[in-house]
Amino acid sequence: MSFWQAHLVVLPVVLPLAAGALMLLFDEGRYALKAAISVAATLALVAAAIALARLADAGAVHVYRLGDWPAPFGIVLVADRLSAVLVLLASALGFAALVFSLARWSRAGPRFHALFQFLLMGVNGAFLTGDLFNLFVFFEVFLAASYGLALYGSGAARVRAGLHYIAVNLTASLLFLIGASLLYGITGTLNMADLAVRVPAVAAGDRMLLEAGAAILGIAFLVKAGMWPLGFWLPGTYAAASAPAAAVFAILTKVGVYAVLRVSLLVFGAEAGASAGFGGDWLVLGGMLTLAFGVIGMLAAQELSRLAAVSLLVSSGTLLAAIGTGGVAVTGAALYYLVVSTLGVGAFFLLIELVERGRAPGANVLAVTAEAFGLGDADGEIPAEEVVGIAIPAAVGVLGVTFACCALLLAGLPPLPGFIAKFALLAALLDPDPISAAAWSLLVLLTVSGLAATIATARAGVRIFWASPERSVPRVAVIEMAPVVLLLALCAGLTVQAGPAMRYLQDTAQSLHAPRGYIEGVLAR
Repeated sequence: MSFWQAHLVVLPVVLPLAAGALMLLFDEGRYALKAAISVAATLALVAAAIALARLADAGAVHVYRLGDWPAPFGIVLVADRLSAVLVLLASALGFAALVFSLARWSRAGPRFHALFQFLLMGVNGAFLTGDLFNLFVFFEVFLAASYGLALYGSGAARVRAGLHYIAVNLTASLLFLIGASLLYGITGTLNMADLAVRVPAVAAGDRMLLEAGAAILGIAFLVKAGMWPLGFWLPGTYAAASAPAAAVFAILTKVGVYAVLRVSLLVFGAEAGASAGFGGDWLVLGGMLTLAFGVIGMLAAQELSRLAAVSLLVSSGTLLAAIGTGGVAVTGAALYYLVVSTLGVGAFFLLIELVERGRAPGANVLAVTAEAFGLGDADGEIPAEEVVGIAIPAAVGVLGVTFACCALLLAGLPPLPGFIAKFALLAALLDPDPISAAAWSLLVLLTVSGLAATIATARAGVRIFWASPERSVPRVAVIEMAPVVLLLALCAGLTVQAGPAMRYLQDTAQSLHAPRGYIEGVLAR
C-alpha cells in the first residue's frame, strides 16, 4: 500500500480541518482568497472521497490508528463500504452547496467558509470513527458549525428556529453522553468493534442497564435523524435556513440514521446474544409514524421550503423503518434510497431560492387562501390574452425542468432513480414468505408517500409556473444553476449506472449484516 493509500482514511477529516483553520487566520476582507481555499479544499475532498470509495470497494476494512495505538485503547478511523459511500455523498453535496453560496450567501455574514469546512470535517469524522466517544466529539463539531450556519443571515424566523435547533440538539448531546457512559460502565469500552465482542458476554443482571444505556443513546441518534415525535424541530429549522445551509443540512439527518444503522447491526446484531435485534420493533413503528407524519406535512405545506424540509422526514422515516425490518436486501435498497433522496432534497433546497426569487413574499400562502375561499375570476372564464399563450423566458424554462426533475425524485416516479430505489425497497419487502404485517404497512405508506409528494409538488408547480403569468422573471446566475444541475446529473448517473451502484450497496448491506470482517479488521494487532 502506497503512502497516500495508507493515509487516505484520515484525509476527509484533515482536509476540511486544515482549510477551516487556515481561513480563520485571514480577516473578512480577503473574501476571494477564502473562497479559493474553500473551493480547492472541497474539490480535493471530493477526489479523496472517490479514491476512498474505490479502495473500500475491494471489500477490505481499512483502519487508521492515530498515534499507532491499537484498538480498543487508541483512536481509530475505519473506512468500509458504508462509511466511504457516505463520505462521498457528503463531499458531493457539500461541493454543490458551496459553489451555490459563492453567488451571494457566503458574503452575507462572517466566517461562512470556515463554518462550512468545520461542518464537513465533523460529518466525515462521524462517518469514519470507530469509537462511540469520538462519534460524540464529531457530532459536536458539526453541530457547533451547523448552529452558526442555521443562524447565518438575518430574520426573526431564522433566529427563532435556530435557537430551537440549538436547544434540542444540546439536550440530545446530553442524552448521548449519558447513554455512552452507561455502556462504558457495563462493558468497559466504547470502541464499537470491541462492544460487539463484549455485549454477548454481559451478565444477565447487567443486561437491563446495558439496554437502558443503548435506548438513551438511540434516542439521541433518533433526535438527530428526525424521527417523530423527536424531529418536531426539523421542518421549521431547515425551512428557515439559507439555501446552501439547508442543502448541506440534508446530510445531517443521515448521520443520525447512519449511527442507528451502524450500532444496531454491529453491536446489537444477530450475534449479540440476548440483546440481538434490540430496539428493532421500535424503529419500525417510529419510522412508519415519521413517514405518516411526513405525508401529512407534505400535503399541508404551503411553502416550498417547508415541503422540502418535510420531505427529509419522509426520507428518515423510510430509512428507519427499513433498518428495523432487517434483511440484507431491504438494507441494500434503503442505502440506495438514502443516497438518492439526499441528493434530490439537496438539489430542491437550492432550487427553491431561485424559483421563489421571482415571486412576491407569501405568494404561496395567498394562493392557498384564494383557492380555499374560492377567490378569483367568478365566471371562471379565461381572458382572451391567456388563450393565445404566454412567452416562457429561458430562465423560467430551465427552472421548470429542474423543478419537474426534483418532483420526480421526491415522488419516486420514473425515469429518475427515486423510482428504482422505491421499487427495490418494495421488492425486498415482498420477498419473504410469509410477508409480515409491518412489511405490508410500510409498503402502503411508501406508496401513499409517493402519491402525496406527487400531489404536493404538482400543486406547487402549477401555482408557480402555470397560474402566475404576471410573475417577474428571476435573475439566475450560472454559478447558482450549475450546482442544481450537477446534483440532478448525479441522480441521472445513478439511474444509468443503477446496476453497479446497487451491487456496491448490496455488498455494503451484506458486510453490515455479517460484521465479522469489520470487527477483526479493527481489533487486529
